Amino acid sequence: MLKHQLLHPEISAILGRAGHHAKVLIADGNYPASTTLGPNATLISLNLAPGLVTVSQVLQTLLTAIPVDEVNTMGIPADDPYAQQGDPPVWSDYRKILSAAGTKLEMKPISKWDFYEAVASRDHVLTIQTADQALWANVLLTIGCRV
Repeated sequence: MLKHQLLHPEISAILGRAGHHAKVLIADGNYPASTTLGPNATLISLNLAPGLVTVSQVLQTLLTAIPVDEVNTMGIPADDPYAQQGDPPVWSDYRKILSAAGTKLEMKPISKWDFYEAVASRDHVLTIQTADQALWANVLLTIGCRV
């Protein structure tokens, strides 16, 4: 019986094989997950219905199961109308989740196109597609070392 909250057998298996520096994308419902997989990545679709499940729910669950060295969000291009509104509201939820998990990690936005490049890398092992409707809700986790 597992003690952490992650119960999905395929996600658990992929994370169990992943090593330090492996990347896990938690994608929102708008992300083109099927066409942006890295060469070593698996796509798991958890998008049951609009809003079910969310990136926040997956992030909270994964943090119980894996060590994380880095948390990246997709940076909003300066020419995007949303850029003038500051951080997307969902990012404050992520900060709360990170804090509640006992991590001192800071979220680091990386430019939209660099984000796509990071996901396309050979270090990308897993994309979890959610049905999150929040804008700019994608999160890229870099797995850390077990201590």
